[in-house]
Amino acid sequence: MSAEGGTRAVIAALLANCFIAVTKFAAWALTGASSMLAEAIHSVADSGNQVLLLVGGKRSQKGATEEHPFGYGRERYIFGFIVSVVLFSVGGLFALYEAYHKWHEIQEGHPNELLESRWWWVPLVILVAAIVAEGFSFRTAINESNKTRGKQTWSKYIRAAKAPELPVILLEDFAALLGLVFALFGVGMTLLTHNGIFDVLGTVMIGLLLVAVAIALAVETKSLLLGEAASPEAVGRIERALAGLNVKSTRPIYIGRPESASPATGSARTHVKEQADLVDRALTLA
Repeated sequence: MSAEGGTRAVIAALLANCFIAVTKFAAWALTGASSMLAEAIHSVADSGNQVLLLVGGKRSQKGATEEHPFGYGRERYIFGFIVSVVLFSVGGLFALYEAYHKWHEIQEGHPNELLESRWWWVPLVILVAAIVAEGFSFRTAINESNKTRGKQTWSKYIRAAKAPELPVILLEDFAALLGLVFALFGVGMTLLTHNGIFDVLGTVMIGLLLVAVAIALAVETKSLLLGEAASPEAVGRIERALAGLNVKSTRPIYIGRPESASPATGSARTHVKEQADLVDRALTLA
């Protein structure tokens, strides 16, 4: 997967979410619609997540050190896992809490700010504009993913991805678009029926959606953190490249620091280095 493509998709999503978050907060301040507050917090969580992905991608490029001889490549998975935690807590749980709070207000007979506000039309305009902006961000993520997806289905592509940036952005943008539709449903039906329960229902759907996406991301990034084997296609490319280098046979390679190998004979170390060089050349050719 192209790191540049992943970064481009993350930046596009970050810019869209920063703009959308401001407009959603403005709509909530004017109308008090709980769906708008849930979506505003959703956009804030997404923006923070995109910053985390950029930081993780940057830190994963650090070279190996004595303390970390295998480098920092897995930092991107750690930050990807943090993204799922943020989305679950800040996005999903807050939306469910806000839905409960709004439902409690309805039960106590509090006036509905959305129905009484002269700015009732503002959330509708902002939600439609946000759907357009998120659509552009989602299209960027799809275009970048298509460069490496090949003939895989979308679900298989997300499960098989070894770099978290594009799958995370794909799921977040999809959840953002669906969340906006839920918010539009909640606000629109409340205005049409003068019944605030639809605003609560829209907020509940947003919360459940974010919790589901967060769990999916957590499961996938946990698998990456534990370590996944290369895909059969990648293994095939490496084997074909090794065949092109006229490698007659290979022996198992000890993956670790040389001083921790046993026995650490000079010939064993030389063999490890030779095999490692062959694998590096094969990866370059593959």
